[in-house]
Amino acid sequence: MDYKILKLAVENSIGVITISRPEALNALNTDFFKEMDSLLDDIAGNNEISVVIITGEGKAFAAGADIAEMCDKTQQEGYDFSKFGQAVFDKIEKLSKPVIAAVNGFALGGGCELAMSCDFRIASSKAKFGQPEVNLGLTPGFAGTQRLSRLVGLADALYLLYTADMINADEAYRLKLVQKVVEPEQLMEEALSIARKIASKGPEAIKHIKKSTRNGFNTDFASGCEIEAKAFSSLFEKEGAEGMKAFLEKRKPKW
Repeated sequence: MDYKILKLAVENSIGVITISRPEALNALNTDFFKEMDSLLDDIAGNNEISVVIITGEGKAFAAGADIAEMCDKTQQEGYDFSKFGQAVFDKIEKLSKPVIAAVNGFALGGGCELAMSCDFRIASSKAKFGQPEVNLGLTPGFAGTQRLSRLVGLADALYLLYTADMINADEAYRLKLVQKVVEPEQLMEEALSIARKIASKGPEAIKHIKKSTRNGFNTDFASGCEIEAKAFSSLFEKEGAEGMKAFLEKRKPKW
């Protein structure tokens, strides 16, 4: 695919996806979703990439969906746009590799929903978050009503969704919407440092951690424990054997 909005840079098993539409504050349009859908398929099959970072170019991570593209849509077209966006963000959530959002600026509406589909979020101290859709007479369309409540709790999610308040990085950290706040010039180095740390661990274990934790989160405790037991046991005689031997022999494991 000929990518015009997304850039992918790969180095030392870390793949950095940059949304590059700064003239529109990286607003999310149909072309963005088509490119991200295709790029995620490429990354899923790329064994040279262990961890993915998503960030934005310019002042915004992504300032929301492209209102100019949406304003004349019919109800059916709006439904289709929502379902396509949800499917792409679901693909991020289910990607077999960790995905970190490095939020460099505005993460509003669809941009906040994109960040929430990642496994966790590192924010610049200048980042801003919000779901302002009600200002347009709309609701979030890319699973924002579902993911926000699961991340920050029901009451705080409803407060942010009802009021459309834009919050800064410190407030997002207080609400546990982001896991770390750093100065703007440190954002990518911090995200890369975390990505490198994750990439140094057992790769199959990392895949199972993501799958077990995410699948377990959406089921009952007993079913989640069964998912964990199967993941745990599947690593014996394989990667886990090497990891445990390396520990006992006081050497680094050879994954």
